Amino acid sequence: QVQLVESGGGLVQAGGSLRLSCAASGRTFSSYVMGWFRQAPGKERAFVAAINWSGGNTYYADSVKGRFTISRDNAKNMVYLQMNSLKPEDTAVYYCAVDQGGGIYDLWGQGTQVTVSS
Repeated sequence: QVQLVESGGGLVQAGGSLRLSCAASGRTFSSYVMGWFRQAPGKERAFVAAINWSGGNTYYADSVKGRFTISRDNAKNMVYLQMNSLKPEDTAVYYCAVDQGGGIYDLWGQGTQVTVSS
């Protein structure tokens, strides 16, 4: 079965760093756009970052620009989100997802919790 599994979440103090990983299995995702989203309690899921198949194009939400970096390793079928200078408002469940075409993310992981304390 095709799966995405996130890991690397946890509890960190404001100003700290965390690196999230997304492992894909069941097939290669090297030709697809990969993205990270997050959802805080009571809020809708929001876009965080995306990266194209080659890694040459990246996109970020304004709220994370300059602090977060998305990257991918197609040989390992992995996508990463390096999060620096974390703020309490970054607290959310973080999900990785695949855009298989048409600008729609139709495959999602289970999510990993990130909690940033003051």
